[in-house]
Amino acid sequence: MPPQLTDDPSAPLIRNHHGHQFQIDTDRLHQLIDTKHQTLLEEMGGIMGLCRLLEVDPTLGLSPDESFDPSYGVVTPKSSEALAERRLTFGKNEIPAAPPKTFVSLLWAAYNDQTLIMLTVASIVSLAVGIWEDNSENHPTDEPKVGWVDGVAILVAVAVVVITNAINDYEKEKQFRKLNAKKEDRPVKVLRGGLSQQIHIQDVVVGDIMFIEPGDLLTVDCIYIEGHNVRCDESAVTGESKTVRKDGQGDCVVLSGSKVLQGVAKVIVVAVGTNSYYGRAMTLMRNSDEETTPLQLKLNVLADQIAKFGFIAAGLMFVVLLGKMFVLSYINHHPISTGELLSQLVTIVIQAITVIVVAVPEGLPMAVTLALAFATTEMLKDNNLVRHLSACETMGNATAVCSDKTGTLTENKMSVASVSFANTKFTKSHEMQRWRYQMNPLALDLSIESISVNSTAFEGKDQDGNTKFIGSTTECAMIEFARKLGYSYQDQRSASKTANIYPFSSSVKSMTTIVEINDSNAHSPGRSDYRVYTKGAAETIISCCTHYLDAKGKVQVLDSTTRMEQEMLVNDYAERSLRTLALAYRDVDTSTFETFHSDDPPLNNLILLGIVGIQDQLRPGVIESVKAFRRAGVFIRMITGDNLETAKAIAKECGILTAGGIAMTGPDFRALSEREQYDIIPRLQVLARSSPIDKTIVVSRLQERNEVVAMTGDGTNDGPALKLANVGFAMGIAGTEVAKEASDIILMDDNFNSILQALKWGRAVNDGVKKFLTFQLTVNIAAVVLSFVSAVMSEKSESILSAVQLLWVNMIMDTFAALALATEPLTDDLVRRKPLRKDSSLINWRMSRMIVGQAIFQIAINFILMYYGPNIFGLTNSSADTKIFRTMVFNVFVFLQVFNELNCRRIDDRINILRGITHDHLFLIIQGFVVVSQILMIQYGGLAFKTVPLNLEQWLITIGIGSLSIPAGTFIRMLPNHLPCFWSENNDDEFNHAVSYSRLRWESVVTHIMNDISTKKLDEEDKSYMVDANLIQSANDSDYYRQQKVSQTPRGREETKQAKV
Repeated sequence: MPPQLTDDPSAPLIRNHHGHQFQIDTDRLHQLIDTKHQTLLEEMGGIMGLCRLLEVDPTLGLSPDESFDPSYGVVTPKSSEALAERRLTFGKNEIPAAPPKTFVSLLWAAYNDQTLIMLTVASIVSLAVGIWEDNSENHPTDEPKVGWVDGVAILVAVAVVVITNAINDYEKEKQFRKLNAKKEDRPVKVLRGGLSQQIHIQDVVVGDIMFIEPGDLLTVDCIYIEGHNVRCDESAVTGESKTVRKDGQGDCVVLSGSKVLQGVAKVIVVAVGTNSYYGRAMTLMRNSDEETTPLQLKLNVLADQIAKFGFIAAGLMFVVLLGKMFVLSYINHHPISTGELLSQLVTIVIQAITVIVVAVPEGLPMAVTLALAFATTEMLKDNNLVRHLSACETMGNATAVCSDKTGTLTENKMSVASVSFANTKFTKSHEMQRWRYQMNPLALDLSIESISVNSTAFEGKDQDGNTKFIGSTTECAMIEFARKLGYSYQDQRSASKTANIYPFSSSVKSMTTIVEINDSNAHSPGRSDYRVYTKGAAETIISCCTHYLDAKGKVQVLDSTTRMEQEMLVNDYAERSLRTLALAYRDVDTSTFETFHSDDPPLNNLILLGIVGIQDQLRPGVIESVKAFRRAGVFIRMITGDNLETAKAIAKECGILTAGGIAMTGPDFRALSEREQYDIIPRLQVLARSSPIDKTIVVSRLQERNEVVAMTGDGTNDGPALKLANVGFAMGIAGTEVAKEASDIILMDDNFNSILQALKWGRAVNDGVKKFLTFQLTVNIAAVVLSFVSAVMSEKSESILSAVQLLWVNMIMDTFAALALATEPLTDDLVRRKPLRKDSSLINWRMSRMIVGQAIFQIAINFILMYYGPNIFGLTNSSADTKIFRTMVFNVFVFLQVFNELNCRRIDDRINILRGITHDHLFLIIQGFVVVSQILMIQYGGLAFKTVPLNLEQWLITIGIGSLSIPAGTFIRMLPNHLPCFWSENNDDEFNHAVSYSRLRWESVVTHIMNDISTKKLDEEDKSYMVDANLIQSANDSDYYRQQKVSQTPRGREETKQAKV
């Protein structure tokens, strides 16, 4: 039997705990976390004592199934689930989701609408009056008792509207719950069974040994075991904005909800799920209100304005019909009985309320919700995880995209392509092995040790159980390079004792590790007590070096000539689109080591080991995506930390850097004044060697120009820029948790092409809502005017369309139209137009022209039918023909909407409204459903809908008249863009860049021509100068020869002598 837990430090840390309780519970762990009580930790025996209480060895981590005991071997686990007892005792790392809304609650929410409640009350009154009339003495004995039908039909119609809206809300909530579950699914690095590996965050248990690094957003409470320079931002938890240092002597509690800003550490997990700080906060946030997007807010305002119009029309209708009733009663000398007055009053109220129901566009907000729900679900298939709904619609009008290079434009599959260590080079990968034996052994050993020790990458299992290198792709490429040369990075690390680590920082663009030298470390010419290994941006590291290692393994002074050669090598690599990295080292004694600052790496007096060129191919489809962005009027900029020449080479390859564009470095850009930055930003296409602050500046300057900016980022320090941008994209693979938390959309595949899909879906959402708006406002105007005028002009004060028929029309234009028009698939037409300005109007001139034109056409058609319909259809004034006539008018009105919905598929002036309709399956299904429902309603729903069956000829006539909506729409589209006193084409809503791509090309051509002219002028001046020089030389030569001849004569010789004197 394994030994019991004791305070003896020599006792094993892990033991077989099957069938027993842990010696510490969640309450005591809570006390440790909540109070950050150092003495309480000391009472437990410090970190090692806590590990014994949680039964974990910090050097091995938990056993995957906790069936191995280092003292007693393998023990058969009694639980079928790994780590089940820990989850049972300390809880799972899951935050229970808020209970989903029941369908009944959704029904109540859908019904909780003023107009529907008013309609219900009116229908109940109508039902009561109808039943009373049916059973009164005045009811004719030869007529059926159907007075109750109107009331019941309206109640059924209200129920259908409520149920349909509730079903839509239920489906929407289900989709968003799926998205939220996806957002919380991410991997973390832990130590289990002595191996570093990645597991899902939900699989973390109390007692796990976890690794944290810059950018991590912790969701579990931890205790610091060991690490280097760890600083955390706990402002989200404590409210204190000051960063907090974590170490073993001071504050060793790492709270969940905090962000790791710098440093690396190994920690032990002590609280998970709802027992952690993060879990408690998230539990409270579960019940927060749903997000309202800017487009929804705009539409709510518009809906209120339209509703006011509906209420005014209904009120006016009520007053007019009531006045008409009394006037007719007076004129006809027919006093109104109480029963008749009550019956007429109920009928008028129902008609007025029905007008309100039709006029109030409650479908507008629903259209946005449906469009967003559909778009976010489809975007997830395109590897875009939308965290904030507003980002989806905002992205549709993005005018600028600022993208990283590595992993976004490129594949992020790094491989070492060229190397120059100790002035010994290879330029192609197949030369690697031959180069290995040409290298000086001392220089090679130092370089490999630098690669292995000064790195946080490791080989482990990913969340799917596959063995791979985990960490920065650049570091993984370097370790893979060392392995290809026959070295083991594990052996190198185990042989070295790390004294300090300065993790990679975007400010110094380097990572530094200091090791305490022992006999196992590589030998160097100036061997001492400690060795500083540094790697980073080639220009930065070279500038920090004073010496270099030559081909014989000797340290030489890095003079200006050699420095220039190294810089030329870096440029050569960069022009080949390689990412350049420099390695350097320095041996120091103990006294020097003790002077080093704990936060600032010692980047001085370094010895250059060499330069590495790392290849990262462009992603497939990036060139085409950049072209598509340009067609869409979106300006693309590359902001990268790479060398300027590398950035320019990649930018030219993928089409970002064009003629006339500017490429510059971050430091140069920061050195400009704000005004100079504002002036240069329209032409800036590449910003190399940039820092996170540069991204923030770029976003600010673009927004000052009223641009809608999308920004990508992956690092911890990218958070401010991602927050500041209108749409922040975080990398799902390479991105830190801090970057993801600050973002609006997460690129699950880190792919630039996914940003183009996000642009398309954003525009699809905006277009879908505008299509629906065009359709609904047309129906609103036509239905309200038709109901009002027909009721006023009717002898019986009845609308040509009954209350139940109007409710069916309301269903068509609200629910079904929203589903059909707001959920259309993507097309390439979406990226063949300019983005819209932020302050653009919701209804543009094309939409208003179509709305007004179609409404006038439909009202005219219905008025013609109302007054000349019986003659047109060949009907008499008999009661039977009147019912047929009213049915035909209703059928015409519905099919006018059905065919107008086809018109509304396009909100531009293109004539082909059927383009892509075969791929729009949902639209076809809904249209088919509406048509089938209309047929059933006419043929078999006469009692409720006040219709009678029509014959084939009447069906064809009504459908034919309804189909006139299509030629009417075509005619409206073909009208001139400028019609005095009616409308005028207005493109002010489109965003125009201060400097377009065409202007850049034009300026480039002009500059090129001017340079050519200047060059030719200089050449001509040089030629003329040479001619003049030749003439002068010739003249001088002539004088010389003449003097020579003169000097040959006696007199000449005498003159020459005098001249010499």
